[in-house]
Amino acid sequence: MGQQVADVINRSGIHEIASILDDRSVVTAESFLGSDAIIDFTVRDAFLQNLPAMLQSGVPVVVGTTGWDDEIESVKRRVTESGSSLLYSANFSLGVNIFLRTVREAARLIAPFDQFDIAFTEHHHTGKADFPSGTALRAADMILSVNPRKRTIVRELFDDRKITADELQVSALRLGSVFGKHTAYIDSEMDEIVISHNAKNREGFASGAVQTAKWLAARHTASPGFYTMDDFLNEMLA
Repeated sequence: MGQQVADVINRSGIHEIASILDDRSVVTAESFLGSDAIIDFTVRDAFLQNLPAMLQSGVPVVVGTTGWDDEIESVKRRVTESGSSLLYSANFSLGVNIFLRTVREAARLIAPFDQFDIAFTEHHHTGKADFPSGTALRAADMILSVNPRKRTIVRELFDDRKITADELQVSALRLGSVFGKHTAYIDSEMDEIVISHNAKNREGFASGAVQTAKWLAARHTASPGFYTMDDFLNEMLA
């Protein structure tokens, strides 16, 4: 993803890369001098280790690294205390984010009707570390927020037990070199509704990250804080 972001920036003819940091780099606040934005696509441990330096630099940060949701409240607090800006999304593809909003609306529409059930699945390449994907968990949270019949997320089923009506199953499959496929299944005895997004390549993720970095850099001075892709889309769609 880092290489994809670099390719998008180099092709833009507008933006320039100030520096590229990898696992051989010693990351300090000074690493980001002269930059308008930081784009982080690493892994959980590297992101959490480098976060203090990124926040200390005062440069707004766009984070596509996933797998640290259990630390999100701590990260939000640290961003606020530092007076910096950070935008986090499990997926920067504009197509995926439109898909997520479609899934949320579908989950809301079926909520009053007991005959409809809903589940979610994702497919990714075998090199993906987190399981299920951050996008799948984001979709699950959105479904729970609008459908009171679903109260908890179930990632795996053990001991051959049956899933209960208030559980939302989120399953994951790791296969070959799949870029990313996410699907919501809505089912009743009479109907099946399938809503799916299939990424053709990684360019959509990289392009979205660069667009949000530009957006965050423009608002950072006047309105620092913790942002999500929803904040970006709400402003763009307004």
